[in-house]
Amino acid sequence: MQLLISALQVYIAAIEGHVPKDIVRTFRAFLEFCYLVRRNVIMETMLDEIDDALQRFHRYREVFHNFNVINSFSLPQQHSMMHYNYLICQFGAPNGLCSSITELKHIKAVKRPYRRMNHFQALGQMLKINQRLDKLAAARLDFKQRGMLNGTCVSQSFEALGAKLCFTGHHQC
Repeated sequence: MQLLISALQVYIAAIEGHVPKDIVRTFRAFLEFCYLVRRNVIMETMLDEIDDALQRFHRYREVFHNFNVINSFSLPQQHSMMHYNYLICQFGAPNGLCSSITELKHIKAVKRPYRRMNHFQALGQMLKINQRLDKLAAARLDFKQRGMLNGTCVSQSFEALGAKLCFTGHHQC
């Protein structure tokens, strides 16, 4: 996010005077929103400023639609911005919280299991897939702690026969 904010600062200065004013205003409102929500302490007056920046962003971003740059605004990150004010009141200042961690968990717990199934009674299937994956992970950890995952089947067979293996590249010593 910090990289995006820095890039926008440079970008705004570079495009000003070369593009319609509403495009500059869109980026400026977005940048202001980002600065406000990243603060360590957010006072009630700042919540109004956050709302104002967000309303300006949504109003000015229509310029992209008006110039046929895009057909619709269906970006989840833009939608989540609408919930910041409420969530800040509920949980405090996000202080630069990054949603990529929760997004990665969502992909692992929801999207991948959803792609594996036939979509009949989806929730039940996803829960079962996640339960099985958790059990496999626990079994793997248990096997690793017991030393059962050291080596390969071939190396274990040779060891059981009393043969010594020493591989350097493709040649046996």
